[in-house]
Amino acid sequence: LSSTLLGCSLVFMVQGFYSASDDVVELNPSNFNREVLQSDSLWLIEFYAPWCGHCQSLTADWKKTATALKGIVKVGAVDADQHNSLGGQYSVKGFPTIKIFGANKNKPDDYQGGRNSQAIVDGALNALHTLVKDRMSGRSGGSDYSRQSGGGGGGSKKDVVELTDDNFDRLVLNSGEVWLVEFFAPWCGHCKSLEPEWAAAASAVKEQTKDKVHLGAVDATVHQGLASRYGIRGFPTIKIFKKGEEPEDYQGGRTRGDIIAGALDLFSDNAAPPELLEILNADVLKKTCDDYQLCVIAVLPHILDTGAAGRNGYLEVMMKMAEKYKKKMWGWLWTEAGVQMELEASLGIGGFGYPAMAAINARKMKFALLKGSFSETGIHEFLRDLSVGRGSTATVGGGALPNINSIEAWDGKDGELPVEDDYDLSDVDLDDNFGKDEL
Repeated sequence: LSSTLLGCSLVFMVQGFYSASDDVVELNPSNFNREVLQSDSLWLIEFYAPWCGHCQSLTADWKKTATALKGIVKVGAVDADQHNSLGGQYSVKGFPTIKIFGANKNKPDDYQGGRNSQAIVDGALNALHTLVKDRMSGRSGGSDYSRQSGGGGGGSKKDVVELTDDNFDRLVLNSGEVWLVEFFAPWCGHCKSLEPEWAAAASAVKEQTKDKVHLGAVDATVHQGLASRYGIRGFPTIKIFKKGEEPEDYQGGRTRGDIIAGALDLFSDNAAPPELLEILNADVLKKTCDDYQLCVIAVLPHILDTGAAGRNGYLEVMMKMAEKYKKKMWGWLWTEAGVQMELEASLGIGGFGYPAMAAINARKMKFALLKGSFSETGIHEFLRDLSVGRGSTATVGGGALPNINSIEAWDGKDGELPVEDDYDLSDVDLDDNFGKDEL
Protein backbone atom coordinates (compact mmCIF):
# COMPACT_ATOMS: atom_id res chain seq x y z
CA LEU A 1 0.00 0.00 0.00
CA SER A 2 2.72 2.45 0.95
CA SER A 3 4.47 1.94 -2.36
CA THR A 4 1.20 2.61 -4.18
CA LEU A 5 0.67 5.82 -2.30
CA LEU A 6 4.24 6.87 -2.93
CA GLY A 7 3.84 6.18 -6.63
CA CYS A 8 0.84 8.51 -6.67
CA SER A 9 2.57 11.18 -4.63
CA LEU A 10 2.10 14.78 -5.62
CA VAL A 11 5.77 15.67 -5.73
CA PHE A 12 8.21 12.96 -6.65
CA MET A 13 11.49 12.49 -4.90
CA VAL A 14 14.29 13.58 -7.19
CA GLN A 15 15.65 10.49 -8.84
CA GLY A 16 17.27 10.47 -12.26
CA PHE A 17 16.05 8.09 -14.94
CA TYR A 18 19.55 7.08 -16.02
CA SER A 19 22.55 5.49 -14.34
CA ALA A 20 26.25 5.11 -15.03
CA SER A 21 25.57 1.73 -16.67
CA ASP A 22 23.46 3.41 -19.39
CA ASP A 23 24.89 5.00 -22.52
CA VAL A 24 22.92 8.17 -21.76
CA VAL A 25 25.13 10.93 -20.31
CA GLU A 26 23.54 12.61 -17.28
CA LEU A 27 24.10 16.37 -17.67
CA ASN A 28 23.92 19.14 -15.08
CA PRO A 29 25.14 22.74 -14.68
CA SER A 30 28.55 21.52 -13.52
CA ASN A 31 29.38 19.42 -16.58
CA PHE A 32 27.19 20.88 -19.36
CA ASN A 33 29.72 23.42 -20.55
CA ARG A 34 32.59 20.91 -20.64
CA GLU A 35 30.67 17.98 -22.11
CA VAL A 36 28.38 19.73 -24.58
CA LEU A 37 29.23 23.35 -25.33
CA GLN A 38 32.98 22.88 -25.69
CA SER A 39 32.54 19.68 -27.66
CA ASP A 40 32.73 19.28 -31.44
CA SER A 41 30.35 16.31 -31.27
CA LEU A 42 26.70 16.37 -32.22
CA TRP A 43 24.56 16.06 -29.09
CA LEU A 44 20.98 14.89 -28.72
CA ILE A 45 19.69 16.00 -25.31
CA GLU A 46 16.43 15.23 -23.52
CA PHE A 47 15.18 17.73 -20.92
CA TYR A 48 12.88 15.82 -18.58
CA ALA A 49 11.12 15.98 -15.21
CA PRO A 50 10.85 12.90 -12.95
CA TRP A 51 7.12 13.45 -12.36
CA CYS A 52 6.34 13.63 -16.10
CA GLY A 53 4.52 10.53 -17.37
CA HIS A 54 5.59 11.05 -21.00
CA CYS A 55 9.21 11.31 -19.82
CA GLN A 56 8.90 8.01 -18.00
CA SER A 57 7.48 6.41 -21.15
CA LEU A 58 10.38 7.75 -23.24
CA THR A 59 13.13 6.37 -20.96
CA ALA A 60 13.48 2.92 -22.55
CA ASP A 61 13.58 4.36 -26.09
CA TRP A 62 16.09 7.01 -25.04
CA LYS A 63 18.43 4.37 -23.61
CA LYS A 64 18.04 2.29 -26.78
CA THR A 65 18.81 5.38 -28.89
CA ALA A 66 21.97 6.11 -26.89
CA THR A 67 23.24 2.55 -27.35
CA ALA A 68 22.52 2.59 -31.09
CA LEU A 69 24.33 5.93 -31.59
CA LYS A 70 27.26 5.18 -29.28
CA GLY A 71 30.47 6.52 -30.81
CA ILE A 72 28.49 8.38 -33.49
CA VAL A 73 26.24 10.91 -31.75
CA LYS A 74 26.30 11.83 -28.07
CA VAL A 75 23.03 11.29 -26.24
CA GLY A 76 22.40 13.11 -22.96
CA ALA A 77 19.65 13.91 -20.48
CA VAL A 78 19.00 16.83 -18.12
CA ASP A 79 16.70 16.58 -15.12
CA ALA A 80 15.26 20.05 -15.76
CA ASP A 81 13.08 19.85 -12.67
CA GLN A 82 16.20 19.68 -10.50
CA HIS A 83 18.46 21.77 -12.78
CA ASN A 84 15.88 24.37 -13.84
CA SER A 85 18.62 26.87 -14.72
CA LEU A 86 19.57 24.72 -17.72
CA GLY A 87 15.95 24.28 -18.75
CA GLY A 88 15.36 28.02 -18.53
CA GLN A 89 18.53 28.80 -20.43
CA TYR A 90 17.24 26.85 -23.44
CA SER A 91 13.59 27.94 -23.11
CA VAL A 92 12.29 24.53 -22.11
CA LYS A 93 8.57 24.97 -21.46
CA GLY A 94 7.34 21.38 -21.32
CA PHE A 95 8.55 17.83 -20.84
CA PRO A 96 10.08 15.94 -22.42
CA THR A 97 11.81 18.44 -24.73
CA ILE A 98 14.52 17.13 -27.06
CA LYS A 99 17.11 19.47 -28.53
CA ILE A 100 19.89 18.90 -31.07
CA PHE A 101 23.17 20.67 -30.31
CA GLY A 102 25.00 20.79 -33.62
CA ALA A 103 27.54 23.18 -35.13
CA ASN A 104 26.33 26.22 -33.22
CA LYS A 105 25.98 25.00 -29.66
CA ASN A 106 24.54 28.36 -28.61
CA LYS A 107 21.45 27.85 -30.79
CA PRO A 108 20.29 24.23 -30.57
CA ASP A 109 17.47 23.00 -32.80
CA ASP A 110 14.25 21.49 -31.48
CA TYR A 111 13.75 17.84 -32.40
CA GLN A 112 10.26 17.55 -33.89
CA GLY A 113 10.13 13.87 -34.88
CA GLY A 114 8.54 10.79 -33.38
CA ARG A 115 9.29 9.63 -29.83
CA ASN A 116 10.34 6.03 -30.57
CA SER A 117 13.96 4.95 -30.83
CA GLN A 118 13.93 4.40 -34.61
CA ALA A 119 12.52 7.86 -35.33
CA ILE A 120 14.95 9.51 -32.93
CA VAL A 121 17.95 7.70 -34.44
CA ASP A 122 16.84 8.73 -37.93
CA GLY A 123 16.52 12.34 -36.80
CA ALA A 124 19.98 12.28 -35.24
CA LEU A 125 21.58 10.81 -38.37
CA ASN A 126 19.90 13.45 -40.54
CA ALA A 127 21.28 16.18 -38.26
CA LEU A 128 24.72 14.57 -38.43
CA HIS A 129 24.54 14.45 -42.22
CA THR A 130 23.73 18.19 -42.27
CA LEU A 131 26.61 18.94 -39.90
CA VAL A 132 29.10 17.05 -42.09
CA LYS A 133 27.86 18.79 -45.26
CA ASP A 134 28.29 22.18 -43.58
CA ARG A 135 31.83 21.33 -42.57
CA MET A 136 32.66 20.09 -46.08
CA SER A 137 31.42 23.37 -47.53
CA GLY A 138 33.45 25.37 -45.03
CA ARG A 139 30.51 26.61 -43.00
CA SER A 140 30.92 26.38 -39.25
CA GLY A 141 33.50 24.13 -37.70
CA GLY A 142 32.15 22.88 -34.46
CA SER A 143 31.66 24.83 -31.31
CA ASP A 144 32.71 28.47 -31.24
CA TYR A 145 31.62 28.70 -27.64
CA SER A 146 35.02 29.09 -26.04
CA ARG A 147 36.35 31.63 -28.51
CA GLN A 148 37.12 34.90 -26.85
CA SER A 149 34.74 37.83 -27.16
CA GLY A 150 32.99 37.97 -30.47
CA GLY A 151 31.21 34.68 -31.03
CA GLY A 152 27.60 34.37 -29.97
CA GLY A 153 27.23 33.73 -26.29
CA GLY A 154 23.65 32.56 -26.10
CA GLY A 155 22.69 35.83 -24.40
CA SER A 156 22.63 39.52 -25.07
CA LYS A 157 25.33 41.87 -23.83
CA LYS A 158 22.60 44.47 -23.36
CA ASP A 159 21.35 42.49 -20.37
CA VAL A 160 24.69 43.04 -18.63
CA VAL A 161 24.47 46.47 -16.99
CA GLU A 162 27.56 48.61 -17.54
CA LEU A 163 28.45 50.08 -14.15
CA THR A 164 30.61 53.15 -13.60
CA ASP A 165 31.84 55.42 -10.81
CA ASP A 166 28.88 57.69 -11.60
CA ASN A 167 25.99 55.20 -11.64
CA PHE A 168 27.13 52.43 -9.27
CA ASP A 169 25.61 53.75 -6.04
CA ARG A 170 22.32 54.66 -7.69
CA LEU A 171 21.83 51.41 -9.60
CA VAL A 172 23.35 48.91 -7.18
CA LEU A 173 23.55 50.16 -3.62
CA ASN A 174 20.29 52.13 -3.62
CA SER A 175 18.18 49.69 -5.62
CA GLY A 176 17.24 47.30 -2.82
CA GLU A 177 17.74 44.41 -5.26
CA VAL A 178 20.37 41.70 -5.65
CA TRP A 179 23.34 42.32 -7.94
CA LEU A 180 26.19 40.13 -9.16
CA VAL A 181 28.94 42.43 -10.34
CA GLU A 182 31.98 41.38 -12.37
CA PHE A 183 35.09 43.57 -12.07
CA PHE A 184 37.17 43.00 -15.21
CA ALA A 185 40.12 44.30 -17.18
CA PRO A 186 39.96 44.40 -21.01
CA TRP A 187 43.41 42.78 -21.36
CA CYS A 188 42.52 39.86 -19.05
CA GLY A 189 42.22 36.51 -20.84
CA HIS A 190 40.02 34.93 -18.17
CA CYS A 191 37.71 37.97 -18.40
CA LYS A 192 37.36 37.44 -22.15
CA SER A 193 36.50 33.79 -21.58
CA LEU A 194 33.90 34.76 -18.98
CA GLU A 195 32.24 37.39 -21.19
CA PRO A 196 29.89 35.12 -23.19
CA GLU A 197 29.04 33.15 -20.04
CA TRP A 198 28.21 36.35 -18.17
CA ALA A 199 26.07 37.66 -21.05
CA ALA A 200 24.13 34.40 -21.41
CA ALA A 201 23.58 34.19 -17.66
CA ALA A 202 22.42 37.81 -17.53
CA SER A 203 19.70 37.17 -20.10
CA ALA A 204 18.47 34.00 -18.40
CA VAL A 205 18.53 35.50 -14.90
CA LYS A 206 16.70 38.62 -16.05
CA GLU A 207 13.89 36.49 -17.46
CA GLN A 208 13.66 33.92 -14.68
CA THR A 209 13.72 36.41 -11.80
CA LYS A 210 11.49 38.92 -13.62
CA ASP A 211 14.33 41.45 -13.52
CA LYS A 212 14.80 41.21 -9.73
CA VAL A 213 18.40 39.96 -9.87
CA HIS A 214 20.86 41.85 -12.05
CA LEU A 215 24.26 41.09 -13.55
CA GLY A 216 26.58 44.05 -14.00
CA ALA A 217 30.15 44.66 -15.09
CA VAL A 218 32.76 47.24 -14.08
CA ASP A 219 35.84 48.00 -16.18
CA ALA A 220 38.19 48.26 -13.21
CA THR A 221 40.97 49.82 -15.30
CA VAL A 222 38.71 52.81 -16.03
CA HIS A 223 36.68 53.05 -12.82
CA GLN A 224 39.55 52.61 -10.43
CA GLY A 225 37.65 54.28 -7.58
CA LEU A 226 35.19 51.37 -7.48
CA ALA A 227 37.96 48.80 -7.75
CA SER A 228 39.78 50.44 -4.85
CA ARG A 229 36.62 50.74 -2.72
CA TYR A 230 35.97 47.00 -2.95
CA GLY A 231 39.58 45.84 -2.72
CA ILE A 232 39.81 44.31 -6.20
CA ARG A 233 43.20 42.63 -6.60
CA GLY A 234 42.71 40.29 -9.56
CA PHE A 235 40.49 39.77 -12.59
CA PRO A 236 37.81 38.77 -13.04
CA THR A 237 36.44 39.26 -9.52
CA ILE A 238 32.71 38.75 -8.95
CA LYS A 239 30.97 40.23 -5.94
CA ILE A 240 27.42 39.88 -4.62
CA PHE A 241 25.57 42.98 -3.44
CA LYS A 242 22.43 42.68 -1.30
CA LYS A 243 20.39 45.41 0.35
CA GLY A 244 21.78 46.50 3.69
CA GLU A 245 24.63 43.99 3.70
CA GLU A 246 28.35 44.15 3.05
CA PRO A 247 29.29 42.79 -0.40
CA GLU A 248 30.58 39.24 -0.48
CA ASP A 249 32.72 37.31 -2.92
CA TYR A 250 30.94 35.00 -5.34
CA GLN A 251 32.37 31.53 -4.83
CA GLY A 252 30.51 29.55 -7.50
CA GLY A 253 31.54 28.22 -10.88
CA ARG A 254 32.14 30.42 -13.90
CA THR A 255 29.94 28.66 -16.48
CA ARG A 256 26.62 30.19 -17.41
CA GLY A 257 24.81 27.29 -15.74
CA ASP A 258 26.68 27.80 -12.48
CA ILE A 259 26.11 31.55 -12.54
CA ILE A 260 22.39 31.15 -13.27
CA ALA A 261 22.00 28.58 -10.49
CA GLY A 262 23.78 30.87 -8.03
CA ALA A 263 21.66 33.84 -9.04
CA LEU A 264 18.42 31.87 -8.65
CA ASP A 265 19.48 30.78 -5.16
CA LEU A 266 20.11 34.41 -4.26
CA PHE A 267 16.73 35.35 -5.70
CA SER A 268 14.83 32.80 -3.61
CA ASP A 269 16.84 33.64 -0.47
CA ASN A 270 16.07 37.35 -0.77
CA ALA A 271 12.65 37.31 -2.40
CA ALA A 272 9.56 38.35 -0.50
CA PRO A 273 7.22 35.48 0.33
CA PRO A 274 4.68 34.77 -2.40
CA GLU A 275 1.47 36.75 -2.27
CA LEU A 276 -1.48 35.14 -0.49
CA LEU A 277 -4.49 35.71 -2.74
CA GLU A 278 -8.20 35.36 -2.11
CA ILE A 279 -9.93 33.37 -4.87
CA LEU A 280 -12.07 36.14 -6.34
CA ASN A 281 -12.61 34.65 -9.79
CA ALA A 282 -11.57 31.81 -12.08
CA ASP A 283 -8.54 33.70 -13.39
CA VAL A 284 -6.96 33.90 -9.94
CA LEU A 285 -7.21 30.13 -9.44
CA LYS A 286 -6.13 29.22 -12.97
CA LYS A 287 -3.15 31.56 -13.15
CA THR A 288 -1.81 30.56 -9.74
CA CYS A 289 -2.22 26.84 -10.31
CA ASP A 290 -0.82 27.04 -13.87
CA ASP A 291 2.18 29.16 -12.94
CA TYR A 292 3.40 27.07 -10.01
CA GLN A 293 4.13 23.39 -9.46
CA LEU A 294 1.77 23.39 -6.50
CA CYS A 295 -0.96 25.76 -5.40
CA VAL A 296 -1.80 25.59 -1.70
CA ILE A 297 -5.45 26.43 -1.00
CA ALA A 298 -7.06 27.10 2.38
CA VAL A 299 -10.82 27.06 2.94
CA LEU A 300 -11.40 29.19 6.02
CA PRO A 301 -14.48 29.27 8.26
CA HIS A 302 -17.27 31.76 7.57
CA ILE A 303 -16.49 35.25 8.86
CA LEU A 304 -19.43 35.00 11.32
CA ASP A 305 -17.75 31.99 12.92
CA THR A 306 -14.33 33.59 13.44
CA GLY A 307 -14.62 37.35 13.14
CA ALA A 308 -11.85 39.39 11.55
CA ALA A 309 -9.36 38.55 14.31
CA GLY A 310 -9.82 34.82 13.90
CA ARG A 311 -9.56 34.98 10.12
CA ASN A 312 -6.44 37.11 10.27
CA GLY A 313 -4.93 34.54 12.62
CA TYR A 314 -5.42 31.82 10.01
CA LEU A 315 -4.05 34.06 7.26
CA GLU A 316 -1.00 34.86 9.39
CA VAL A 317 -0.26 31.15 9.78
CA MET A 318 -0.46 30.76 6.00
CA MET A 319 1.89 33.70 5.42
CA LYS A 320 4.44 32.21 7.81
CA MET A 321 4.32 28.94 5.87
CA ALA A 322 4.60 30.81 2.54
CA GLU A 323 7.75 32.49 3.90
CA LYS A 324 9.14 29.18 5.16
CA TYR A 325 8.59 27.45 1.81
CA LYS A 326 9.23 30.40 -0.52
CA LYS A 327 12.14 28.61 -2.21
CA LYS A 328 9.62 26.09 -3.51
CA MET A 329 7.94 28.89 -5.50
CA TRP A 330 4.44 27.58 -4.74
CA GLY A 331 1.24 29.56 -5.13
CA TRP A 332 -0.93 30.38 -2.09
CA LEU A 333 -4.70 30.93 -2.15
CA TRP A 334 -7.65 31.09 0.24
CA THR A 335 -11.42 31.26 0.15
CA GLU A 336 -14.29 31.35 2.62
CA ALA A 337 -16.28 28.21 3.37
CA GLY A 338 -19.40 27.95 1.26
CA VAL A 339 -18.32 30.54 -1.32
CA GLN A 340 -16.67 28.20 -3.85
CA MET A 341 -18.70 25.02 -3.35
CA GLU A 342 -17.63 23.40 -6.63
CA LEU A 343 -13.99 23.82 -5.62
CA GLU A 344 -14.68 22.31 -2.20
CA ALA A 345 -16.52 19.38 -3.78
CA SER A 346 -13.71 18.72 -6.26
CA LEU A 347 -11.26 18.51 -3.35
CA GLY A 348 -13.47 16.39 -1.12
CA ILE A 349 -13.82 19.12 1.52
CA GLY A 350 -17.48 19.90 1.18
CA GLY A 351 -19.42 21.43 4.03
CA PHE A 352 -17.52 20.62 7.22
CA GLY A 353 -14.11 20.48 8.85
CA TYR A 354 -13.06 24.12 8.46
CA PRO A 355 -10.41 25.41 8.23
CA ALA A 356 -9.24 22.96 5.57
CA MET A 357 -6.24 22.94 3.24
CA ALA A 358 -5.39 21.22 -0.03
CA ALA A 359 -2.35 21.30 -2.31
CA ILE A 360 -3.05 20.91 -6.04
CA ASN A 361 -0.68 19.87 -8.81
CA ALA A 362 -2.60 21.27 -11.79
CA ARG A 363 -0.35 19.57 -14.35
CA LYS A 364 -1.32 16.15 -13.01
CA MET A 365 -4.72 17.20 -11.61
CA LYS A 366 -3.81 15.55 -8.32
CA PHE A 367 -4.33 16.94 -4.84
CA ALA A 368 -3.49 16.13 -1.24
CA LEU A 369 -5.44 17.16 1.87
CA LEU A 370 -4.11 18.42 5.17
CA LYS A 371 -4.98 15.70 7.70
CA GLY A 372 -3.36 17.35 10.74
CA SER A 373 -4.13 20.58 12.53
CA PHE A 374 -4.37 23.95 10.77
CA SER A 375 -1.36 25.28 12.64
CA GLU A 376 2.25 26.08 11.86
CA THR A 377 3.29 22.61 13.04
CA GLY A 378 0.51 20.75 11.25
CA ILE A 379 0.90 22.61 7.95
CA HIS A 380 4.69 22.34 8.09
CA GLU A 381 4.47 18.54 8.47
CA PHE A 382 1.95 18.39 5.60
CA LEU A 383 4.08 20.48 3.22
CA ARG A 384 7.34 18.82 4.28
CA ASP A 385 5.90 15.41 3.39
CA LEU A 386 4.74 16.71 0.00
CA SER A 387 8.13 18.22 -0.76
CA VAL A 388 9.87 14.84 -0.31
CA GLY A 389 7.24 12.77 -2.08
CA ARG A 390 5.30 11.35 0.86
CA GLY A 391 1.58 11.38 1.41
CA SER A 392 -1.49 10.07 -0.37
CA THR A 393 -3.17 11.92 -3.21
CA ALA A 394 -6.37 11.79 -5.21
CA THR A 395 -7.53 13.08 -8.58
CA VAL A 396 -9.25 16.45 -8.67
CA GLY A 397 -12.98 15.86 -9.10
CA GLY A 398 -13.89 15.99 -12.78
CA GLY A 399 -10.21 15.89 -13.78
CA ALA A 400 -10.08 19.66 -14.26
CA LEU A 401 -10.19 22.85 -12.24
CA PRO A 402 -13.82 23.52 -11.26
CA ASN A 403 -16.03 26.50 -12.03
CA ILE A 404 -15.33 29.47 -9.77
CA ASN A 405 -17.79 32.16 -8.65
CA SER A 406 -16.73 35.78 -9.09
CA ILE A 407 -17.01 37.56 -5.74
CA GLU A 408 -16.04 40.77 -3.99
CA ALA A 409 -12.87 40.74 -1.90
CA TRP A 410 -13.16 40.48 1.87
CA ASP A 411 -13.19 43.99 3.34
CA GLY A 412 -11.16 42.98 6.41
CA LYS A 413 -14.06 43.56 8.79
CA ASP A 414 -16.13 41.38 11.10
CA GLY A 415 -19.19 39.83 9.54
CA GLU A 416 -22.70 41.12 10.11
CA LEU A 417 -25.81 39.04 10.54
CA PRO A 418 -28.37 39.60 7.80
CA VAL A 419 -31.05 42.14 8.80
CA GLU A 420 -34.52 40.61 8.97
CA ASP A 421 -37.62 42.54 7.97
CA ASP A 422 -39.49 44.21 10.87
CA TYR A 423 -43.20 43.38 11.14
CA ASP A 424 -45.72 45.95 12.45
CA LEU A 425 -48.14 44.09 14.74
CA SER A 426 -50.13 47.18 15.84
CA ASP A 427 -53.02 46.41 13.51
CA VAL A 428 -53.27 42.76 14.37
CA ASP A 429 -56.39 41.93 16.42
CA LEU A 430 -55.30 39.47 19.03
CA ASP A 431 -58.01 37.49 20.81
CA ASP A 432 -58.05 38.05 24.57
CA ASN A 433 -58.04 34.32 24.98
CA PHE A 434 -54.95 33.90 22.74
CA GLY A 435 -52.66 31.32 24.20
CA LYS A 436 -55.33 29.78 26.49
CA ASP A 437 -56.39 26.20 26.05
CA GLU A 438 -60.07 25.55 25.64
CA LEU A 439 -61.65 22.53 27.25
